Amino acid sequence: MENIWSKLSNDLADVSATVGKSVVAVHGTRHPSSGIVIAKDAVVAASHAVRRDDEITVITAPGQKISARVSGRDPSTDLVVLRLQQPIDAPASRWASTANLRVGELVLALARTRRGHIVASSGILSGLINGPVRTWRGGEIDQFIRPDLTMYPGFSGGPLVNSQGELLGMNTAGLHRSGITVPSATVQRISAELLEKGGLQRPYLGLAMQPASLQESLRTRLNLTASEGLLVVHVEPGSPADKAGIFLGDVLITLAGKPADDVDAVQSVLRAHKPGDSVEASLVRGGAITTVSVRLEPRAA
Repeated sequence: MENIWSKLSNDLADVSATVGKSVVAVHGTRHPSSGIVIAKDAVVAASHAVRRDDEITVITAPGQKISARVSGRDPSTDLVVLRLQQPIDAPASRWASTANLRVGELVLALARTRRGHIVASSGILSGLINGPVRTWRGGEIDQFIRPDLTMYPGFSGGPLVNSQGELLGMNTAGLHRSGITVPSATVQRISAELLEKGGLQRPYLGLAMQPASLQESLRTRLNLTASEGLLVVHVEPGSPADKAGIFLGDVLITLAGKPADDVDAVQSVLRAHKPGDSVEASLVRGGAITTVSVRLEPRAA
């Protein structure tokens, strides 16, 4: 038992020291947070903890400070990428797949204090939901990962680490009251786009809609299986929906072949497509079925 305890203790300390070289402290608001080095001159951190776009200080070790600015951010997944004023000598982060995670696995959360010292918190995985999960900010993460450990102030933006010293994702208190981990796949995908484009190119329709019941007589006459659709109450001028010829008063029944029985269903379809894609929208207009093709576009900044 003593040997197991000693080995576990040494392993945790070794992982903290090794992975800690890629963890930084971020001063982007009154309260410091943490970040993960993703390139020699770039760091990914928690968007809610970085309020400014410039005059940001990144601490790589005690007494070692570098200026940084925001390269791009996505508040919906609480991710922000910082571009460092000068490159740093830090090892590349090793990201792990989270596909085979199990509840009960031992994990380690790392962060760096305002003075640049590495700190850690250990625990287990207490909750997992495999498959895409929508955040309360309107974004989507690949998986819900909830560690059972203490996320002290400043831990947002730091990594969750497995027993091999690989990063499972980025911890944040900005998406869930108990604190969760944004999965590695989400962090890698979105941070790469933020680095390249400075933002995310998400398609939109340009419609305001509300649920509307379909009369049984109408459903029978049009051979509809859906009992509800979405009533268009506003069409944004110049939007993809406007260009496609969708009008006020239309009732959206399907989008890209998927039932449009609520707004979340429509958002799910949009998240599965990219700007430039064309999707077919089926509508009830004047008591008849009308089909239009909508060419999706990114919303202007």
